[in-house]
Amino acid sequence: MVEKTLSYTSLLREYLALTKPGIVTLVLITTLGGMYIGAKGELEPILVFWTLLGTGLAAAGSAVINMVFDKDIDSLMERTSSRPIPRGAVNPAGALLFGLTLLVLSFLSLTFFVNLLSALLTMVASFSYAVLYTLILKRKTPVATEIGGISGALPPVIGYVAASGELDLRAFILFLIMFMWQPPHFWVLALKYREDYARAGVPTLPVSRGVLITKIKTLLYTVSLLPLTLIPYAIGMVGKLYFVVALTMSILYTVYTLKFLFSKKEESMKLFFFSIIYIAVIFAMMILDLVKDV
Repeated sequence: MVEKTLSYTSLLREYLALTKPGIVTLVLITTLGGMYIGAKGELEPILVFWTLLGTGLAAAGSAVINMVFDKDIDSLMERTSSRPIPRGAVNPAGALLFGLTLLVLSFLSLTFFVNLLSALLTMVASFSYAVLYTLILKRKTPVATEIGGISGALPPVIGYVAASGELDLRAFILFLIMFMWQPPHFWVLALKYREDYARAGVPTLPVSRGVLITKIKTLLYTVSLLPLTLIPYAIGMVGKLYFVVALTMSILYTVYTLKFLFSKKEESMKLFFFSIIYIAVIFAMMILDLVKDV
């Protein structure tokens, strides 16, 4: 595949698209949330800059490598066929070099300006997404979704470690919340695009097990979030404000998912978008609870 002749501005735009800016933004938000919790509300601007830069570079680099490895199936799926590599706008070899360069810069910036532990955790997240999930598991088993959740669950932990310098129970709780949130969030989207995934030969849960099983597993994961999101209050991480909001949001999430389970609909983008609002509110309330106590 040869890159089409593009202006420097257009080529830069194509390379930027490879980094999946939307996903990078979500990674930065959850990383910052973890930092704030780890620092107990007392953040150092310079540390925030280097931590977000390092995690952002890693998230971008991982996204680029993901697109390189997925170039064949992306060309078969309507949702992804317009990405830069399938369109021939970016050469796969150039994209791979770009992605690896971003990962190296991430590791160096975190190692020298933050701490080694945060750098290592960032590389674990990148490896689990680009290699373990994308290259090894995605085309073979629907379990890839759960295992792939490791990468998305680590950003708040990375932020926490960057600010506190240690891994402890609080970091583990942040990891568990993000880890359990991701599968139901993705499965609702996978239901919408199940024909696309089937055409590309990707055995997502809706493709391999069907709509009903996907709905049931989505509900099981959603229900598990209710007690899990209350643990931060139980161990003294946050106060009553967080408890009330987290309990309310988790009940609503469970009710909406339960309603979806018993409906005749085979997809629900409203539930998908609610899941995004849900996790954003959970982390925002953790931060807000700390702010009011500072």
